[in-house]
Amino acid sequence: MEKSEKQRLIEALTQSQTGVEVTFKKITTEEIRVMPCTLHPDILKKNGIDTTVESQRPESAQIVCWCIDKAAWRSFIADTVISWKIIDSI
Repeated sequence: MEKSEKQRLIEALTQSQTGVEVTFKKITTEEIRVMPCTLHPDILKKNGIDTTVESQRPESAQIVCWCIDKAAWRSFIADTVISWKIIDSI
């Protein structure tokens, strides 16, 4: 994934009030995972999370996010992302 695309994904995770659906290939199992996720402070608060990610650099290989369906922090390798889109509604 190019640096500019990573930056757009990070911005969507932070700014979308509905979350982002990221499809990626898991490194360990090569399974395709579709993960609804977010970094939006309001969604985190609704899930009882007081911790926020202050910044993520597009140069980093890994992207950290709150996984909405697992209700837990997760990360994925940017280069394994197949696609991503903003979720229409939660």
